[in-house]
Amino acid sequence: MRQLIGYLMSAVVAATALYAFSLRTPPPLPATELRIDRLLINDMATDGRRVVAVGEQGVILVSEDYGDSWLQASVEPRRDSSLTGVVALSQDALVAVGHDGWILRSEDGGRSWRESRVDLELAEPLLGVWAASDTEVVAYGSFGKYFVSADGGRSWEARELPVDGYHLNGMDGDADGRLMLVGERGTVLRSADGGQHWEPLPAFYNGSLFGIARLSAERWLAYGMRGHVFVTADFGQSWKQVPVAHATPLYGHDLMPGRSGALLVGAGGVVMRFDREGRLADSVHLDGLGTLTSIAALDERVLVVGGERGVFKSFRSGVAAVQN
Repeated sequence: MRQLIGYLMSAVVAATALYAFSLRTPPPLPATELRIDRLLINDMATDGRRVVAVGEQGVILVSEDYGDSWLQASVEPRRDSSLTGVVALSQDALVAVGHDGWILRSEDGGRSWRESRVDLELAEPLLGVWAASDTEVVAYGSFGKYFVSADGGRSWEARELPVDGYHLNGMDGDADGRLMLVGERGTVLRSADGGQHWEPLPAFYNGSLFGIARLSAERWLAYGMRGHVFVTADFGQSWKQVPVAHATPLYGHDLMPGRSGALLVGAGGVVMRFDREGRLADSVHLDGLGTLTSIAALDERVLVVGGERGVFKSFRSGVAAVQN
C-alpha cells in the first residue's frame, strides 16, 4: 500500500511539473484605462469646439465636443518625454513641444502626430510654442533655447537671443509683428518686426515670469511667481503691478472671446479674470483641482481647465470632472 501511495504522489508531482512548464496561452490582461482625471496636463489649444491637451509621458488628448469627452491621440514615434506646449496653426494643423527638444506636428486636428525634431543627446526641455500664422512657428525653452520654423513646424532653425542663458517661459504676439517673450529672473524681450530683432527690456521684477498675454497692440499682461501680475499700456516701455489678493503662482492663460480680457490660472485651483484694460475683474478657486496650468475659454460661459489632476470642464455654476 505504501508503495502504491508513493507511485501516486510521484505521478501527481510529475503532472504538476509538466503543467507548470508547459506552453499555454495566458488569459488576456484587462485593458488599461487612461484616467484623464489623474494625468498631468501642461497646456491646451482650442479651435472652435475642438480642444487639444498635452501633458506627461507624451500623452495628447483630443476633444471634439467642447471638452465633454476625450480620446488619446496617436503619436509616432511614442516617447515618454513630457509635452509642455501646443498651438493650433489652422483648423487641421497643430504643433506640440516638450522635453528632450521634442517637437511634434499634426495635420488632422490633433488625432495623430509625427515627430519633426528631437534632441536626446542634449535633452533640454522646450517650454512653449507660438505661431504667427499657419507657416511661421516659434519654439522656446530652457537656457534661452529658441527655434523658428517657416514651414509650419516641419523643419527648424536655431536662433540666438540676448537672454544670458535664462529660461524662456512664455510668448505672445500677433501678425502685426509685435511680440513679447518672458522668462526667468524677470526676463522680458520685445520685438516689433516679427522676431527678426529682439530688445531686452529693463527688469521690473526679479522673479520668474511664466506667461505673457497680449490684450492689444500696446497693452500686455505679464504674470508669474507669488501671484505677481504686471500690465503695460505702452508695449513694454513701462509696467505697473496689478494688485491681487493672494500670492499664488500663476502658470497659464487664455484670452477671452472677442479679446474682452484674459483668464489666468495657477496653484490652488485659482482662476482670475482680467478685463481688456488689464484690471482684475474677479477671482475664484476651483476646489479639489490642485494646481492649474492651462485654460481654454470656449465661450463666455464654458471653460476647460487643465493641471495636475487632468482636464475638467468648468461652468459659471461650478466645475465638473470630465469622464470618457
